[in-house]
Amino acid sequence: MSELLNYKLEGEGHTIVLIHGLFGNLDNLGVLARDLKADHQVLSVDLRNHGISFHSDEHNYQLMADDVVRLLAHLQISDFTLVGHSMGGKVAIKVAETLKQQVRKLIVLDMAPVHYTTRRHDNVISGLVAVSEQNPSSRSQALDILAQHIEIDGVRQFLSKSLYKQDDIMQWRFNVKSIVENYESILGWEAIEPIDTPTLFVKGADSDYLLPEHQADVQKQMSQSKAHIIANTGHWLHAEKPKEVLRVIRNFIA
Repeated sequence: MSELLNYKLEGEGHTIVLIHGLFGNLDNLGVLARDLKADHQVLSVDLRNHGISFHSDEHNYQLMADDVVRLLAHLQISDFTLVGHSMGGKVAIKVAETLKQQVRKLIVLDMAPVHYTTRRHDNVISGLVAVSEQNPSSRSQALDILAQHIEIDGVRQFLSKSLYKQDDIMQWRFNVKSIVENYESILGWEAIEPIDTPTLFVKGADSDYLLPEHQADVQKQMSQSKAHIIANTGHWLHAEKPKEVLRVIRNFIA
């Protein structure tokens, strides 16, 4: 029996599955979960190699989707809406391909179903590896090491949420080695068989993850898709503009 993902299940009603992005965990979409659980059942997951889910040398979209499918079967959830951010958006699309009949709606936050060629995380990866190699004994030491590689304080603070202390050394909850080795596969994408699940792509206006030139790829894979742009926000749109993102999600699932 394969291991199950770590998860949190809250609220009652139609189930919404929340899937975080790279270097995240199930708390990343907590701002959405806290609102949505008032009138829905909300399932938040830690993807493999993230949070306190199991570590694996293998990390690709098919396997990550299979992990979510296995958890849904275990929890006997067979009618649900998927919401995924960034890497989690691609996982959500793969789950929708696998469980076509069970997915009521699909919402992808700032991600396109394409193979990206730009390596956006090299500075983050250097910072994570440096922390692993230098064995800091406190969160502030770890943040100082990260600061040598990552300029933006918000990114450092976000990453530091995945630090924990073991044997007096600060360690990462996510599996840095596997993420580094599988990074090309995280950037990559194999087009899915077309699905007609009603799909909403929500784009941060200042982000370049979802662009007009991706529209043909989107339409080819998801025939019933539309897009909504949230002004004055970047890739972390749910953190920067939670009210607007929630309004868009609620309008779409209503």
